[in-house]
Amino acid sequence: MFYYISGELVHKTDTFAVIDAGGVGYRIYSTLTSLSALGEVGSQAKLYTYMNLKTTSDICVLYGFATLEELHMFEMILGVSGVGAKTAASLLSNVSPSKFSLCVVTGDAKYIASHTPGLGPKGAQRIILELKDKFKGVELDDIGKEDLFVPEVDDSNEAVSALVVLGYSPQEAKKALKGAEGSLEEKIKQGLKNLMRG
Repeated sequence: MFYYISGELVHKTDTFAVIDAGGVGYRIYSTLTSLSALGEVGSQAKLYTYMNLKTTSDICVLYGFATLEELHMFEMILGVSGVGAKTAASLLSNVSPSKFSLCVVTGDAKYIASHTPGLGPKGAQRIILELKDKFKGVELDDIGKEDLFVPEVDDSNEAVSALVVLGYSPQEAKKALKGAEGSLEEKIKQGLKNLMRG
């Protein structure tokens, strides 16, 4: 219905913001990431929106995001059976889009479940199962160092160990890392790309 809403930020809480656009105050629920990006009350604000209609109760709730990337990620998560808008917003409040992509690609349901209040291990596994195909061609170049967990081990085995921690067998990891060059993070990203290609 609305692509985005832009206007003066008149109120902000931990879960929603109110934007005055043309004399109408829109209550827009969001993630902690987008809400913190809005700035202070009184400043100009813009959120890309998603209208969530609960058919069982005919309640209409507006969600908004500071970036289109976060909005698209929200819509993807919402497309998973059994996952509601509140859970999707909670997930994105606690897990960055790049970290979420990495979790889906590597099958790390434990991280998603432990960082999303209200989402159990089964729900996290269902998200990964239903979204894994959509992330097949994902670019890992934008995933920052902070999103890659690298254990402290022997220098020669660090990249292999990191992939093992992400759920791959040592044999798969070694095969995927053949010919990988550059920094440790670059090697891990190259290894993950090779594993995704099969």
